Amino acid sequence: MRLQSRLSGDVPMAGNFLALTADARVRRDHVALLLLGLLFAIALAMPSALRAQAASPASVPSPTAPPAYILGPTDGIAVVVYGQSEFNVTTRIKSDGTIVMPLIGKVQAEGKTVITLADEITRRLVQGNFLKDPIVNIEVTEYASNYVRIIGKVGSQGLVPLDKSNRLLDVLLRSGWVQEAGNNNITLRRASGGDEQKINTEDLAAGKVPDVILQNGDIILVPEAEVVYLTGAVARPGTYPLKRDMTMSELLAMAGGVGPTGSSGKFGLKRGDAKEVNIDGSEKLQSGDVVRVKERMF
Repeated sequence: MRLQSRLSGDVPMAGNFLALTADARVRRDHVALLLLGLLFAIALAMPSALRAQAASPASVPSPTAPPAYILGPTDGIAVVVYGQSEFNVTTRIKSDGTIVMPLIGKVQAEGKTVITLADEITRRLVQGNFLKDPIVNIEVTEYASNYVRIIGKVGSQGLVPLDKSNRLLDVLLRSGWVQEAGNNNITLRRASGGDEQKINTEDLAAGKVPDVILQNGDIILVPEAEVVYLTGAVARPGTYPLKRDMTMSELLAMAGGVGPTGSSGKFGLKRGDAKEVNIDGSEKLQSGDVVRVKERMF
């Protein structure tokens, strides 16, 4: 009886175990299918994401082209026609402004940039049925034709060649110019004529105004530092650099204020050959002004 009872009790236990095992397999298979579906969705999405990333222009920085250099006589250039070495030339632009290319002959180079000259050579090669779709590249090997003249407060006055950079600030630095207080306003005379340009180098160096592209024959005048002279009952009389739109009050602040016997509201100004006049603290000063702090009336 006990044996039969144990045997009869074992049957439901085995059935329950088999049922649990089957349920676990179903759940396992369901999870596996979900994972496979997720991986498949990711695999489909990745190529489109990669294509979008590759196509995005924001991911590729665009280089800034330097200002165009105008070619002239005696400049050295190298002309390369890719895959067609028989057309490659390293030469110097002649006095008449031309170069000589194989088969196509003389080509006008003076007055062109390397890009426009390459376009002209390309056109001539195609027009003469020498090449169907040439790729022409030109580099300047020696800058020899374009110069500007710089005069005044710089380390090296005279002619400065316009090489790979023909920007005003670069030319100033190459000539030994040093930024100084009171020496901020330079004058540019264009070879092409027109009015003189007054340029504030303090704004130029700080990037507040766009740099100036120089041209062959331009003249740059760099003045001595602009100063004002302070005398009278002041803490530190002397010579001071003139800053832009400087007032009498700003000058006094630089000089440590009025002296013990000085008047904070009585100043004399002598400008050029004119007689001394009375001014207040709001007066804007000019280069060469002589300012006197008057004694206080006790």
